Formats: sequence, C-alpha cells, structure tokens
Amino acid sequence: MKNNIPLFDNRHVSMMLDFNLDEKHHTKEMTQAMQRISVSGVQEKFPAVVDGGKIRLAADGERSTHILKPAPWDATLSDRWHIPANEHLTMQIAAQVYGIHVAANGLCSTPNGHPVYITRRFDIGPNGIKYPMEDMATLIGKSEANGGKTFKYNGSYSDIARCIRHYIPAWMTEMERFFELVVFNYIYANGDAHLKNFSIIMDGEDYCLTPAYDLLNTALHIGDDDFALDGGLSPNIPRSENYLNTGHPCRQDFEWFGKEIFLVESRVKKILDKYMSVPDATRQLINQSQLTKKLKRNYIRIVTERISRFVRN
Repeated sequence: MKNNIPLFDNRHVSMMLDFNLDEKHHTKEMTQAMQRISVSGVQEKFPAVVDGGKIRLAADGERSTHILKPAPWDATLSDRWHIPANEHLTMQIAAQVYGIHVAANGLCSTPNGHPVYITRRFDIGPNGIKYPMEDMATLIGKSEANGGKTFKYNGSYSDIARCIRHYIPAWMTEMERFFELVVFNYIYANGDAHLKNFSIIMDGEDYCLTPAYDLLNTALHIGDDDFALDGGLSPNIPRSENYLNTGHPCRQDFEWFGKEIFLVESRVKKILDKYMSVPDATRQLINQSQLTKKLKRNYIRIVTERISRFVRN
C-alpha cells in the first residue's frame, strides 16, 4: 500500500495493558473476542482499540483498529512466552534491515509482566472504512471444506505468484516484493508462511499486496520444515544438486524460482545478494531485543545456518 499508517497515529499511548489476557483463557469474553477477528492464523488474536491513551479490548460490535497477540496458550511450544518478542524482532529486522514493507507493530506488557505483540490493522483506514482484502488461500480456492484442516499449507509459492499476476495490474513490482518475502522467510526460518499469510488489498482502484505480517522465526520454538507450503517453491522447476543432496535449497533454487515467476535476472540477483551474510544491523537488533540470552544466541545460529546453506555452490 502506498501509505504507511503509524501504529498509534503519533499519539502517546501506554504500552502497559491494565488486563491479563492469560487469565481469561477459555472465558466466554475471550472466545467471543477471538471470533470477531477475521485475520488468519491459529495463534490467539484479540481485537483492540486505543481509548484515552490506553489499549483496551474492542467491545462487541465495535470496529477494532489493532490486534493483540499474547504468547500462545499451547504449553507444548518451547519458550512460548517469548513468541511475541520473537515476532516483533523478526518484523523489525524485515523492515529496518531489508526495507520490507511490514504492518505497524510493537510490544505491550501485561500487569504480570508477560509481553503481548500488537499490530495495526492495515485493512482499516484512518476514517474507519474497511478496505477490501483477500488472502491467497481464498483466491486459490483452498478451504477446510475442500482441503481439510491443513488446507492453508497445501500448495506452492508459485501458486501465489500466479494469483499475483492475475489479480494485481502492477504485478511486476509486487512480484519482487513477494519474491523477497519468500527469501526472507527462508533465511529467517519462518516455517509458517502459509497461504493465509499472504494477502492482497484494494489500494485506490487496484489491488496490491498487503504489508507483510506474521513474520516469526518459528525454528526457535518448533522443528519446522524449510517451507510452510508442502509444494515448496514450485513443482515446475528442478532442484539444485545441493537441494537433492542435503534436502535444503540454496541460492540457485531461488534463482530458478525467480525466473519461473517472470522476474528480471538482474533484479533477482540484487535481492539475493542482500542475503549472503548476516548483516551487522540484524545482530544489533537481536542483541537489543527482549529475547533471553540463550534465545538470542539460537536466533543468530539459526539464521547463520540458513545462510550457510543458501550460499553453497
């Protein structure tokens, strides 16, 4: 989208919540609040508004402007209390280090000290009007009815690329944005970049890609595959020798993918060159984050390992 909407419209807002979301687990109020969120995903998400310099849950029938995401209540997830900080960090790396257009976001804290991720709804304009928006699962025709509970993981990134060409008039520019996001998700180990985590939105009279959202280093918490989609990059391109031997893609695989989705070779090279090493700015943001020292080390280790696979000849 052309306009970047700040998280709080430059207003002073307290980042300390006056309620504990975890205390309301399975309560009727939380169940109803979660049902009012149309954004995809299985992580608990709650509609919120800013009222008098404070963040509160949106009332029934009230249009929310923000989304709160506490730590998941699934106790089987490793270091789950740090998932909000992980998401905030990964989103900041995408935006500040690589210039990826992401949804406005921040970190709140509950009275008991638990971090909560907060993001601005980019489908709601400053005047309260909701912009038309569709995720890629819907556009491709995937649903639980025809694909089961794992429908959003059924497909390939080339399926998304075809939707971009079909629905977005200025598709070449948006295709580059999409391509870099696929590369970023691989390098930063986002194993949940499924069909519902890519969307298009009406910007003026035409559709474009939404800002990136739900970026997370999932390998910090679970043993994920390289790609969220079971079809990988594309079923129509060969796999590099490295991919066949190690089970992990390298730069050549992404070069072939870029060619398949009709990107100019020089533009593909420019994007891929950005991911050949761990930038100092990435290390700095990791060290400044609210992750524990152990998780910071693991975050850098995971990214370093991904890049070492990526640069293999």
